[in-house]
Amino acid sequence: KIIYTFVLELLCFILIFRIMKFNTKTIHGGQKIDPAFNSVMQPIYQTSTYAQKSPGVNKGFEYSRTHNPTRTALQNSFASLENAKYGVAFSSGLAAIDAIIKLLSPGDEVISTNDLYGGTFRLFTKVFEKYGVKFHFTSLHNVSDVESLINENTKVIWAETPTNPMINIFDIEALSIISKAKNLLLVVDNTFASPYLQNPINLGADIVMHSATKYLAGHSDVVLGALMLNDDEIAEKLYFIQNASGAVPGPQDCFLTLRGIKTLHVRMQRHCENAHKVANFLTNHEMVEKVYWPGLDSHKNHDVAKKQMSGFGGMLSFRIKDFNKEQTIKFLEKLHLFTLAESLGGVESLCGHPATMTHASIPVEEREKSGVTDSLIRLSVGIEDIDDLIDDLKNAFL
Repeated sequence: KIIYTFVLELLCFILIFRIMKFNTKTIHGGQKIDPAFNSVMQPIYQTSTYAQKSPGVNKGFEYSRTHNPTRTALQNSFASLENAKYGVAFSSGLAAIDAIIKLLSPGDEVISTNDLYGGTFRLFTKVFEKYGVKFHFTSLHNVSDVESLINENTKVIWAETPTNPMINIFDIEALSIISKAKNLLLVVDNTFASPYLQNPINLGADIVMHSATKYLAGHSDVVLGALMLNDDEIAEKLYFIQNASGAVPGPQDCFLTLRGIKTLHVRMQRHCENAHKVANFLTNHEMVEKVYWPGLDSHKNHDVAKKQMSGFGGMLSFRIKDFNKEQTIKFLEKLHLFTLAESLGGVESLCGHPATMTHASIPVEEREKSGVTDSLIRLSVGIEDIDDLIDDLKNAFL
């Protein structure tokens, strides 16, 4: 009877979280009332080790590098957000990327976009190429270009969409068809969209990666990475790497990320609304040469974005006509509400100069080939009052 009751409760639990709408998942997805004192919020289990009744006899927790209750709650939330079976938390987004590439062996090859976050490019080319993993960087817009690079050593297609900082959109479903036909892993960096706007697993991706530092945590106060997936065998390997390499987040960071996720839906709604108005303002400004935001009809991937996203996000980039590097930097220095800083996805608006900040590690020829020129500015549009944000931009143009 006890076993029957347990199984019934478990099935009910699974069913409830399968049918939840997204806004409810951010608050309840994968979560259970903590059994110790029925605390509504997940406690911070600030401990490195756990008492055992006898060697190997414990409550599922032995050492916090391997398992921690706060981290487990966060991983369950991650899985729920991306409609995945498994969530894996890491100490940073780059640690999560590092774990995926550690699934490979010397001689294996990866196809990735040439419009790639600088930190990912650096990890690929400066670390893993030394260990015999080969990377091909190309545009992922054209499926035939991707297919032409696939050979017997290819193991992974790595897609950022939207990309950083050119806000390119790639057709995840089309890439998944190729990857499945060739028995490749399709990994999608979903950081810029967040699960609120896009669910790559639903579109055929094998692994979804997030820098949870950004929209998931949402308050610029934590550094953390996430992977979500369904495959049992790959999940087991990633949990092994997580434990063996030890790049795990502490319980305080897990708690902060869990807390941030609870407002993801309301934050993302305002991010999208504000970005729409900022994009329209910049598009109509006489000094602006080009605006990159997928919600604009002029964006070359607008139709793909409409197909696979439920909104267009809070990230955009733009160029000012005839500005050189020095003029562009002076423009950024004149902004006040848009804080000049690395990172993105927090409630506050940020601005950046990719060529000298986030993408400085990419050779200038590669940067400019993908569109990251000295006059490019990237904005992470926050949730402040839109009139104040527009005024801030207006004043910087003066």
